[in-house]
Parts: sequence; C-alpha cells; structure tokens
Amino acid sequence: MKLQTQMFQELKDKEIFEQARQYAYAYIDEIDEMDVFPSAQSLTNLSAFDEPLPDKPGSALNVLHQLNHCGGPATIAQTGGRYFGFVNGGALPASLGVKWLADVWDQCGGLYLTSPINAKLESVCEAWLRDIFGLPSGTVAGFVSGTSMANLCGLAAARFQLLKNQGWDINEKGLNGAPAIRILAHEQVHASVKKTLAMLGFGRKNIEWIPADEQGRIVVDELPQLDNTCLVLLQAGNVNTGAYDDFDSVCQKANAAEAWVHVDGAFGLWAAAVNELKHLTKGYEKADSWAVDGHKTLNTPYDSGIILCKHQDALISALQASGEYLVFSEQRDPLLYTPELSKRSRAIELWASLKYLGRAGVDEMILGFHRRAKQLEQGLAKLGFEILNEVVFNQVLVRFGDDAQTKQVIDYVQKSRKAWIGPSSWNGNVVIRISVCSWVTTEEDINKTLAVFEQAVEANLRE
Repeated sequence: MKLQTQMFQELKDKEIFEQARQYAYAYIDEIDEMDVFPSAQSLTNLSAFDEPLPDKPGSALNVLHQLNHCGGPATIAQTGGRYFGFVNGGALPASLGVKWLADVWDQCGGLYLTSPINAKLESVCEAWLRDIFGLPSGTVAGFVSGTSMANLCGLAAARFQLLKNQGWDINEKGLNGAPAIRILAHEQVHASVKKTLAMLGFGRKNIEWIPADEQGRIVVDELPQLDNTCLVLLQAGNVNTGAYDDFDSVCQKANAAEAWVHVDGAFGLWAAAVNELKHLTKGYEKADSWAVDGHKTLNTPYDSGIILCKHQDALISALQASGEYLVFSEQRDPLLYTPELSKRSRAIELWASLKYLGRAGVDEMILGFHRRAKQLEQGLAKLGFEILNEVVFNQVLVRFGDDAQTKQVIDYVQKSRKAWIGPSSWNGNVVIRISVCSWVTTEEDINKTLAVFEQAVEANLRE
C-alpha cells in the first residue's frame, strides 16, 4: 500500500509531468544545434545505465532525470533538419502534441470496447486514406507498427486468397500439402519483403526473379505468363534510387490473370497524394494490397504503419482473431485487420497529422522533400559527385571517385556530426544514400549539408 500511495501522490501532484515537459521543451529548443549523431562522450555516458536492478522503489523524478541527462545526448537528432540516413521522418507538432495526450489516455486499440475513440479514428483514417490515395471504395486499412508488418499482412492476405483460388483453406488445412503459389519479384525487392516471405513459409528459393533495370525498376517484358496462383511484388520507391515500378503495365497483366499484386510503398506511396508527383504511381490503384508508413513521409511519430487491401474478406481471414473472452461489437474492431490483439492506438496520431495538414498540406510538405532532394542533387553535382539515380522523389544516390574515396567522404560527414548520411551498395559499388523526409529540412539545411560535403571533398583531395 505504501507504493500505491506514493504513485497516487506522484500522479496527483503532476511534478513528474511538469519536469518531463521542461526537458522536452529544452530538447526542442536545442535540436537545431545538437549533434546529428551523438558524440563519443555521449555514447560513453550510456554506461550509466549499466547498473543492478534496484532492490526498492525509487523516485520518479530521479528516473526521469537520469534518462534526460544520460539518454538525451545519445539520441539521434532525426527531428532536426539534417538527418538523411535512413528514411526516418520528423514529427509534426500537431501529431506530437496529440501523442502526448494519447499517451496519457493509454488506450488499448484492439477492440471497439477497449477504445471507442481509436476505433472511430481508424474508420476515419481509412476513409481519408482511400480518398487521398485514390484507391477503390472497398479498400480497408489495418494500422500496424510499420511497413515490415504491413507487408506481412498484405502477403498473408494474398496467400489466403491464392490458395482459396485453388480450393485450399489454409486456416483449416495449413501449409502441409498445400498447392504451390508462384511468387514473382524483381531483383531490387526490399529486404523486409524477403524476410516476410520467409516468415510466411514460402522460402527465398521459391521466388521467380525478374530482372530490374538500371534504376531498380522491374523489366516488364521479362514478366512470365501469369495465372491465379501468382503473387507479384512491386515497389513504390526503391530504397536506394527512389524509382517506381510500372504499375499500370504489370497490374493490367495481373488483373487479367486474377493474380495478386502487392505494392511495397513504405515512403514512396505518398507520391500518389502529390499533384506534381502522382504520375509516378500511375496504375497502382489496380493492385490488390499496399503497404505504407505514416512515420516516414507523413511525419507522424513512431510507430505508424498501414496495410491497405481491396479484399476485406482475405485480409480478415488471413489475420483471423478468435477467443472466448473477445467481445466484438457492431462497430469497427481494429484487431480484425492486424496480427495484434493488444495494440497501440496509432490511428490517433495519424488522424491528427491528416487533419492538421489537409490535402493541400500533404501536397506541400511532400513536394518539399522532392525539391530539397533536387537541391542536393544539383549541389553535389557541382562538387564533382557522380549522381547515380534519376531523382524522381526524395532519394539521392551518389558516389565520389572510387570506393575508398566514397567511404572517406561518408566517414568525414558522419564524424562532423553536422549532418548524417548512410552508405549503401549499388551495382557492386560503395555509394552514398541520402533520404530527405523531414518537414524541418529547409533550403538552409541543405546548404549547410553541402558545405560539409565540400569540406569532405577538400579533405579527400588533400590525402
């Protein structure tokens, strides 16, 4: 009872929340001057967490202080304007503020009866996403942790339907003795899709590989004859080049054969919501399922992934939920559309982002990523970098000299801590992969980043 009394008092006096607010405000105020990647000393200071589990309850304020003092400096400044490593978006003020409130609500989003507000906002977001993406009217959405999980949901739905096409109920009979499913993917399919295929029991050796062109797009002419046992995997935004597959041509063939097309669109699917960029996704609405993130291009806080599927029955059947204790309602029960029973109420922040931005705001913010990427492309070309991709969206892929020189540039920029970029491999060469996906990034941020690249080139040439 003593501990319960202590916790009630901490909740009532709100000092812990006031202190958290002050720390958070200080972080926001300092983000522009922070090291984009932590210093060596900040990383060393993480050793403060290497301690035995305390024997007795402590002070909530002390816990918060330690986390802020030792943990804050060791964070990645991805909510700033010069983090270009992985495709990690920023966080919109509206969605971040809503997340603070929703965290206090602490809603379990599995059922309508565990969170009516989450269930309602999932329905609203589902309708808004259908509208902004231009998807068929029957398309349903599930709200998961990220595109990796969204891909799992989409491919599970495809597996259910493609086996059903052959008279096989996987929920009753399982995979033992099941008819074959043909899986067609091009050479640039994302690693998370390969992982998902393995998790679903398909095996990588069963993939029929289709060649990709120099930008990482599927070579449509190499696509074999399709039928209703085929699962075709396409991309909206290659992870290196940002390139888009020819959805219109592939989907036309797949639809005629009753094959299933799944689109992995983690960051790139949002181009469909931008007037100047939606040509990149022409015909993608003819697919059967789509995976996309909110926490990348839409800049919702982590975590926020979405599976969109035009076949409601296949998705619900693949992610079947049952249990004597589960109480379903006549309203939307979110767990029917995801693998999770207990789940975070992610739709609250997604709703806030879409409500705040509106159609025009989504268009303006995402087009801004493309324009900053083009600014980087032009600036790096002037500095002597080889531009390896057609910068159609937010990805810039470059190289400086040979592999050794490119590695030196990467090392210099990373150690500067004024910006952060990541290495990748393209056509067997070491390359620099730059992703622009934060609303915070300005023209001045790009100029500052280009200045670091220029210094890296000068240092490189001196050696």
